[in-house]
Amino acid sequence: MSKRFWITCLSWSLICLSAYAAEPARDVTVDDYFSLASIAEFKVSPHGDYVAYGEARWQQSSDDRRADIWVVSTGAVPQPRRLTFDRANDHCLRWSADSRTIYFLGNRKRPGETRPPYDGSNQVWRVSVDGGELQAVTCVEKGISQYDLSRDNQLWYSVDVTATDEDAFSKQRQQFAGLEYGHGRRTVSEIWRLDLATWRSERAVAANRYVREFAVTGDGKRLAMITAFDDSVLKSEGESRVDIWEEGKTTTPPTDPYRAQAATPHAWLESLAWSVDGLRFAFCAIFDAHPAEIVIGSKSGSGWAVGMSKRPIGIHVHGYGSPLRWHPGGQLFYLAEREGRVAVVPTDWEPIDSTSSGAASLNAFESQPFSDRVVYGFDMDDAGKKAIYAVGDSQHFADLCVGDLKLNGELRKLTAVNPQTAGWRLPDVRHVEWKGAGGATVGGILELPSGYVAGTKLPLIVGIHGGPTTSVKATLEFDPYLGRVWLPGKGYAVLCPNYRGSTGYGDAFVADLICHENDVDVRDIVAGVQSLVASGLVDPDRIGVMGWSNGGYLTNCLIARKDLPFPLRAASSGAGILDTVMEWGVNDEPAYPKAFKTGLPWEKPEVFHATSPVYGLANAKTPTLIHVGANDVRCPPVHSRMLYRSLHEFLNVPTELVVYPGEPHGLGKYSSRKAKMEWDLAWFEKYVKAAKP
Repeated sequence: MSKRFWITCLSWSLICLSAYAAEPARDVTVDDYFSLASIAEFKVSPHGDYVAYGEARWQQSSDDRRADIWVVSTGAVPQPRRLTFDRANDHCLRWSADSRTIYFLGNRKRPGETRPPYDGSNQVWRVSVDGGELQAVTCVEKGISQYDLSRDNQLWYSVDVTATDEDAFSKQRQQFAGLEYGHGRRTVSEIWRLDLATWRSERAVAANRYVREFAVTGDGKRLAMITAFDDSVLKSEGESRVDIWEEGKTTTPPTDPYRAQAATPHAWLESLAWSVDGLRFAFCAIFDAHPAEIVIGSKSGSGWAVGMSKRPIGIHVHGYGSPLRWHPGGQLFYLAEREGRVAVVPTDWEPIDSTSSGAASLNAFESQPFSDRVVYGFDMDDAGKKAIYAVGDSQHFADLCVGDLKLNGELRKLTAVNPQTAGWRLPDVRHVEWKGAGGATVGGILELPSGYVAGTKLPLIVGIHGGPTTSVKATLEFDPYLGRVWLPGKGYAVLCPNYRGSTGYGDAFVADLICHENDVDVRDIVAGVQSLVASGLVDPDRIGVMGWSNGGYLTNCLIARKDLPFPLRAASSGAGILDTVMEWGVNDEPAYPKAFKTGLPWEKPEVFHATSPVYGLANAKTPTLIHVGANDVRCPPVHSRMLYRSLHEFLNVPTELVVYPGEPHGLGKYSSRKAKMEWDLAWFEKYVKAAKP
């Protein structure tokens, strides 16, 4: 690709940005959602000169959102350049040691090709930082699952294979192999090492467990692997562990700190990271009903010592997808969350070296405020001098920025992936607080239409987040599940409460939800609505609710609630649970209800009964729109179908059931997300905005 081409691209981008800025401001529409690009992931080069990133965009013709690879310099004049153009869902970025080549996973498909690498299977590819032709690095039948690079020119990759377990009925299963069985066959992994100089490969780790994630040390002498008995969520949440491979042997460091000694043994493990010297590893242990923790293993003689990292009071690890990065000075950095804001902090908040500035004690850090921005991801160069952030705030969608590792330090923008938003009337986004159940302080995010005039009573949509062990953040997020950005564009206020069980408000706030679902969480939400009504901001006769996953469950709880202090005019229940016994019995993570109910259905029947909104449906009068993916195994469609039957067939409540063919727990198709948003808007326009007291 010529240099002239890239200069033309940059010039065209600047022209487009100027044109967008010059357009008259307009309200946001549903279709605007599909114009947004998102930074799927990014990786800074070892020398710190460039950042490779995946830019994901929607495409109506293919009915999906896929990522291509871009690169941008970190210098004074950043110039983003696109390196791949075939929408092969490129991801898992790595750099060569000399900062000249970018490696990544992609699933390229050529018409008529039935063999790798162009058969649509997942393979490792590479491209020069200057652009040019792509090169397939792997050519493995059926593709690879994941990979990593060591600095000695070795590429490590895993492949999935099937293992057959022998027992008294193995031959019987083989005889009737066309049937489905509950156990006996499972998916496991092998890890191979490919020498990029000689192109010879050898198997390093044999197939006996499933490897969900792995990371290699810089010198290639050790692997850390998150492994489980098979690839099921049940085994990964309840029984997975970190194994270490070195010198051809695999050992298991102590698991008690994140299993037997943890608040609950059902942790999800992720985000493996090695220290620069390869003598320490770290990972996140993410729990339902309890805050996530960081676990650190350190070389100790011939074995490993493992323990939880100390966490400042009131600070939570960001949870699923939070990266961990070791500084060469020895510190481990992570994403920390507090009251709807996210910042990058070290685990112990100690100086990196004697010349570091801005260091503080844990106690000082606990009282130090986070700036009004949300960091979605971060990375640093090999020297630890240049940090890259994906960051947004209440007035800007996320972009890549460069800065240092100081808390609330200054950042310089590297990308502008959504220049079209300069012409949008964006909502006023703010963090608000109120008194919830038992007098506890509850927070949430309130979005008001652009140009809102104080004293005007607005229709309100309550957007309830899923999880529930997560939170809504104080930043611009165009969210099809919660109504953020697009419903304020239609004149609604949107309140996204971080109800009891949410993160960022202290450990007790999270744990308060245990054995109290359909109780303190609902009362927190109701109190938030009442506070807005009392302020004069919300019209008490025009209130609706929407949510997905746990947000759908809480929507179901609200419509089944007796004697709400305000009329609930409309509801949009997305992938919601109706019966928590059935949730335990048929979804893909039975540890979830066990963690919140602290027992099994026959051990805690009263808790399962109290937390199931199906028993309160006699109170339901709210017109309810129901969404669910046909292939959802997390919140299976049987719940949504039961809700529809109850409302439509027995209670004569206005309702619609929308089932999305082929969709899992989250809606991944362009057509599905558009249909959901258009259905929600039409439903709320009829039953909320046009409601009459």
